[in-house]
Order: sequence, then structure tokens, then C-alpha cells
Amino acid sequence: MTKPRKRGPKSDPGAIRLSDVARRVGCSTSTVSRALTMPAVVNEEVRTRIHAAIAELGYLRNNAAGALRTRRTRTIGAVIPTLDHAIYARLVETLQNAAGENGYSLLVTTSNFEVEREWRQARLLVERGAEGLVLVGHTHAPELMALLAAKQIPFINTYTYRPKSAQSSVGFDNRAASAQIAQYLYELGHRQFGLIVGFRKNNDRVKDRIDGVVETLAAHGVEVPETAIVEEPYSIEGGRGGLRRLLERAPKPTAVICGSDVLAFGAVVECDERGIEIPRQLSLAGFDDLDFAAHLRPALTTVRVPAAEMGKRAADYLMAQLDGKPHAAHYPLDTSLILRQSTAPPRAMRGAREAPATKKGLVRSRKSKAGGRRHKAV
Repeated sequence: MTKPRKRGPKSDPGAIRLSDVARRVGCSTSTVSRALTMPAVVNEEVRTRIHAAIAELGYLRNNAAGALRTRRTRTIGAVIPTLDHAIYARLVETLQNAAGENGYSLLVTTSNFEVEREWRQARLLVERGAEGLVLVGHTHAPELMALLAAKQIPFINTYTYRPKSAQSSVGFDNRAASAQIAQYLYELGHRQFGLIVGFRKNNDRVKDRIDGVVETLAAHGVEVPETAIVEEPYSIEGGRGGLRRLLERAPKPTAVICGSDVLAFGAVVECDERGIEIPRQLSLAGFDDLDFAAHLRPALTTVRVPAAEMGKRAADYLMAQLDGKPHAAHYPLDTSLILRQSTAPPRAMRGAREAPATKKGLVRSRKSKAGGRRHKAV
């Protein structure tokens, strides 16, 4: 039987103090502290030497003790619908980078597009010390809003822009963004439309995107009946199933607008399976401009969403709030209509004119309805 080995005394990194690091670098303890909590304000060369000394000495911050002393955790939280979609991962990455540059940590959890789950996950983040929250959309559980108000925890909504709301936001007008697609397809000559979208319940982004399409086409005398709007999970299989349902109705659509590129991907797969040629027999458009959109065959017409800038602006807002600095309560971002090869005039009109989408990668940018970058101060 093997005897357990006796372990020698374990070195305690906590025995190394901030003053030891400062002494090794030849600077003040306050400079070392700022390099750890507000790295952007410390000279890069000094910051490099400080981190080298920390690594050499094995210094570790006692965040728990620091939080007790200052009542600050320097932690922010984010509740996003899912990490399965690259568009949200992009937001989280820039959010984390911006937070880290200013000495904040980021905790991330997901809601699976469920309001009640968002509330539960947000409560857990607050219990774990999150001082501010990044949320998605404007629709949240009343319990969550009550908690944040009671605890005076700042938060900001992303993927939406509602400057008249009391809830701070950074994002874009979903209604106007989807209206771009509808207007473009109408100008190509399409009159029979179908929509494949996520579930509308408790999802203001889906509702707004549907409204943008329906209202734009209604202004031209084109009706989109409820049977032409199909709700599916945000997945490739959801896109396939949605297209199958649209093709079962009469008259069949000549253009299909998808609420995300993932749904559009599924619709492309279903078309390929059925031998439907895009865009000769069916025009197809997505939303988000995920990396794969340009590499589908045919390349996907879609709306480009500024996810990275959204993450940075959200972090800037929260950190300004937490550090007691003034910052705009609402920040509008622009979307761009990216015209690729998945859209063209319907067959009945094809001989009359050439489709603008034949120009590879054509971009139409749209300013927010707010009329540019107007800020509303907190």
C-alpha cells in the first residue's frame, strides 16, 4: 500500500503585498493599484513592468477583501439570449475587452430567449456581485426591473434603440432595419412575400422587425397575411421548417425575409434539397450579416448589425455610471443593407431590368430615425 506523501509548506501568494510589487518596480503602491484597476490611465511601459513584477513575485489580489473594504466588486454582468449565435459572441467579446481595459470583470449568462429565465439569471449575477447589467431588448420581467430599481443597479438594453424610454439603450431601430429589406425587394418587383422569424412572445426585436416589413409593404398596397409569417426556433432546422410551411401556402412567395441569417441558412438548405434555384425562383434575405453569409452559395443579402460597437458602447455606459461620470442614456447605431446574390427581380420581371444585387457586396447604409447620433444625457 502506497503511503501518502507529506506535503511541504505551501507558498502563499497572498503573503506578497502590493507594496512588494511597488518596491520591485520602483513606483508607488497607488500606481500599482491603478495599473490593476484602471490600466488605461497608467503609462504602458510602467504597466508592463508592473505585470512582469506581479508574475515574478506571484502576487494575487484579494478581491474579496477589496470588495469588503471599498464595497466595489468592479464586476459587470451580461444576460444574452444564447452563445450559439456568433452575433452575440461578438457582442460579448468586445464587452469583455472594454471592461478589462478599465479594470472590470465580466460575468456572462444566457436566457434562451425566455423572459423568466433572464430574470432568474440576472438575479444570480446581482447576488454574485455584478454592479451593472447588460441586457438584450426592451422586454423584461417586472420582477427584474423592480430588483434593479431597488438595488440601484444601472443597466442598459442592447439590440434596440428607444430614445423616449426611461430604460437606457444602445442599438438600432429594428423596425427601420427590416423596412430596408422590404423596400428593396419591393423595388425589385416582388409582391408575394413570406417571413420566417423567431417567436414573437416577449421578444420586442422580432415584433419590430415584422412590423417594419408589414408596414412598409402596406404603404405600397401589398398585404402580408398572418399565414405568410411563420415563427420558428432560431436554428438551421427552424429555417428549413419555416420555408416548408411557406411553400405549402398559395400563392407561394417570390421573396422570403428571414429574421436572422441562421434561419436564412436553413432556408437555403431547404431550397437546395428541393431543387429551388436562388434567386431565379426565390429571393432570400437574412438579418445580422454573420461571417458565413458572404460564403453561402449564393451569397446572402442581409442586414449588417454593429454588434462589436454595441458591446463597446454598452460597456462605456455602465462604467461611466459606476464611476460617477456623465454619459448619454441612449446611443443610436447604424445598420447596413448588404446586397449580394440571393436576391433578384421575380421571374415575371427579369427581362425588364437587371437586379442591383448583381453588384457584389453592394452596401446601403441607413441612419437611425433619430437623425444621426443624438445623445440624451442621463
